[in-house]
Amino acid sequence: MYKAFPQMNRNESYILVIEDSPIDFEVISRTFKRIDFSPQILHWDNGAAAMEFLLDLADKHQTNRMPSMVLLDLNMPGTDGREILTSIKNDAVLKSIPVIILSTSQNQGDIDFCNLHGAEKFLTKPVSLDEFMDVARTIKGFWELLPTIRPS
Repeated sequence: MYKAFPQMNRNESYILVIEDSPIDFEVISRTFKRIDFSPQILHWDNGAAAMEFLLDLADKHQTNRMPSMVLLDLNMPGTDGREILTSIKNDAVLKSIPVIILSTSQNQGDIDFCNLHGAEKFLTKPVSLDEFMDVARTIKGFWELLPTIRPS
């Protein structure tokens, strides 16, 4: 399921967070606030439903409703992050959306897979709050560069 589409105008940027763990999503949200990073966020906790949402936007050519960035958990039940990344990067409309992987995996095979399939970054979910704040700052820095790296 997802949290309701944020109340925003159709052209406002937002991050689509695809994360099945409510605890991890809460940590992400709170850490963003702690570093004064307050993007609009749409959260899906189910990979298949998130992909259906994205494909629906693509099919209807609602590019003004597309996320500016996807923050994607890799290991989820059902449709996992690998499938979602591959689907996004193989779709003519969705492929320009930057995808950052945020995963507990430190497996080099996972990192290589994500890099090969078009992920912009692969970040490992940290254990400590200080490390998580560093990861959040990395995401914030990437977000701040979006207008220069993503075509309008």
